[in-house]
Amino acid sequence: MVSVMLPLAAAEQYNTSQRDANIPPPFTPPLSARCQNLPPKPPAPLLSSNERLFFGQHENNMADVVVKPQVGGGGGIVIDDDWPGYSLDLFSYPAHYSGDLDCVVVPHGVIMDRTERLARNIMDDLGDHDIVVLCVLKGGYQFCVDLVDKIKALSCNSNRTLPMRVHFIRLKSYLNDLSTEDLHIVGAEDLSFLAGKNVLIVEAIVGTGKTMKALLKHVESFSPKLIKVAGLLVKRVPHNSTCLPDYVGFEIPDRFVVGYALDYNEYFRDLNHICVISESGKTKYKI
Repeated sequence: MVSVMLPLAAAEQYNTSQRDANIPPPFTPPLSARCQNLPPKPPAPLLSSNERLFFGQHENNMADVVVKPQVGGGGGIVIDDDWPGYSLDLFSYPAHYSGDLDCVVVPHGVIMDRTERLARNIMDDLGDHDIVVLCVLKGGYQFCVDLVDKIKALSCNSNRTLPMRVHFIRLKSYLNDLSTEDLHIVGAEDLSFLAGKNVLIVEAIVGTGKTMKALLKHVESFSPKLIKVAGLLVKRVPHNSTCLPDYVGFEIPDRFVVGYALDYNEYFRDLNHICVISESGKTKYKI
């Protein structure tokens, strides 16, 4: 026979027999609720670890993060300029980068959650239409892989589908931490197969927009039917052009970030989180 203990009786037993053992009392409805025969208000739901970290529910990391729409309706999570980021002590990262990073800007779990949301937006806009995914290497490969995986999962578990082909091109415009005017496009010499196609360009980060503007002009020369751009990060920089992605993951301050396939002279691609590189890290890997 199983006995059921009422909340009030449980509390009385705690007071008499378990107080000295420092065992927390069971949840008991407030007296006002019990007297009025009202259902007790349950404890507040717990946030997931990703939500708790990203929205600042850590005692040492109070984030000021807001969501506001971007041009084109893609939306994006905006990280304010004065936000210090997360302490590296909260996360695991390769030991060989010890001392090379200042903070974590976007944890890997939050990247994945946001990527899933972007995949849903893309499916809503382009579902049931064949698309060609144009992945911008090298920094965009991880975002592209994860985004395509999320779209594939949606295609398998909904009444809509999005047939995809993936093509890779490589852009290079950085020397150390500075963007140069010399833009190299590798693998985009002949994109004639894009004629009449719906194209989704997947890029990891958009800064001034000059590189993206040049790429769009090049792709448009092959007469695709439609061009959309998905950018994981948009950096707030002086003289930012109006060439913003249609689908934006995060809008970040003008700081040099690495990780999640973003590099500094080919280093940090093996870092899961998006982090700010330290000055000592820049000096260490400078060429």
